[in-house]
Amino acid sequence: MAGERSRQQSKSQNRRCVAELSTTRDRPAISCLLMMSQQLIILHNRPMAHLENFRLKVFRAVAEHLNFRKAAEQLFLIQPAVTLQIKALENDLGMRLFDRTGGRITLTRQGSALLGYANQLARLASQAERELGCSEGIVSGELALGASTTIAQYVLPRLLEVFQNEYPKIQFSLQSGNTSEVVRCLLEGRVALGLIEGPAGERGVRTEPFMEDELMLITPPSFDSDRLAPAQFLSSSLLMRERGSGSRRVVELALEKVGFKLKAFKKVMELDSTEAIKSAVEAGLGVGFVSRWAIAKELELGTLKIAEVGGV
Repeated sequence: MAGERSRQQSKSQNRRCVAELSTTRDRPAISCLLMMSQQLIILHNRPMAHLENFRLKVFRAVAEHLNFRKAAEQLFLIQPAVTLQIKALENDLGMRLFDRTGGRITLTRQGSALLGYANQLARLASQAERELGCSEGIVSGELALGASTTIAQYVLPRLLEVFQNEYPKIQFSLQSGNTSEVVRCLLEGRVALGLIEGPAGERGVRTEPFMEDELMLITPPSFDSDRLAPAQFLSSSLLMRERGSGSRRVVELALEKVGFKLKAFKKVMELDSTEAIKSAVEAGLGVGFVSRWAIAKELELGTLKIAEVGGV
């Protein structure tokens, strides 16, 4: 299955858009990133005040994480400041927005209702800032990205380095997870653009290829051959990503296409990251498919090698 292409990334249009990993050779990935992110804010030369109410912004962060410490980290505030803002908002409204019992934080019925409106107001404020500033043509503002694990670890840092050099006024925040988690963040409005490796699997999400990837079968360097017969492949332990992973879905579809079923393998082991799969293969626990972006260092050092399977 070395050669199975996983083209994916989606276009962030309006409020709901995902991105699948796949790079088109005729369009630079950096340009794609700017074109697809319609949540970018175009501002005037002079600083423009953020239109979103600050207390509502703090409220949205706490509601997202259901954790005051994590909300404070996201907002670059100290935790007491976050607590103070929430208490002030609750006092202004005359109602509790969070239940704090048993060491857990949950939204009250009123808090859940407010969250929907707060998200709408945040989107409207962002749209207004974009419209008010577009005449000057200077790209700046905030861009919340979601990226599947492989992209976040191995692809995005290189893209963002170049992108930031060209657009230094854009501030990024990043949430990573498997494909289904990134799509959920996108649909919930927590990120403006999602970069994924597999099928989005959700209606209401538009995808557009932006980078080409190839999933490679990796084996320990002790493997005698760089080409496995189908019987040898099936007698191996297959190391797979967890359910919900885009790369897992691509592998499953490719194997099904050539008639290999997971239950036919000697053993199938689920691991929660590409790094875990690489480490397990190095330790001789089995073979697995990973992105070619993820193994450049290991191939150079000779701690892993690439193999092909006859018929795949």
